[in-house]
Amino acid sequence: MTILSRPRTDRVIAGVCAAIARRFGWNVTAVRVLTALSILLPGPQVVAYIVLWVLIPSDSDVVRVG
Repeated sequence: MTILSRPRTDRVIAGVCAAIARRFGWNVTAVRVLTALSILLPGPQVVAYIVLWVLIPSDSDVVRVG
């Protein structure tokens, strides 16, 4: 598994879905579709996305050792 960080490329909005997909080895398109579908349900999905956008560092901010 890789470090949870937002890629500098392959971003659609902020790279949150790409970061989650890359971290867990999932298909990024599936994560994006599930995220878009979840927005149709009542709940705090948009707030959670914004929080993850703020909390997950960008690739350029992550220091890699080794």
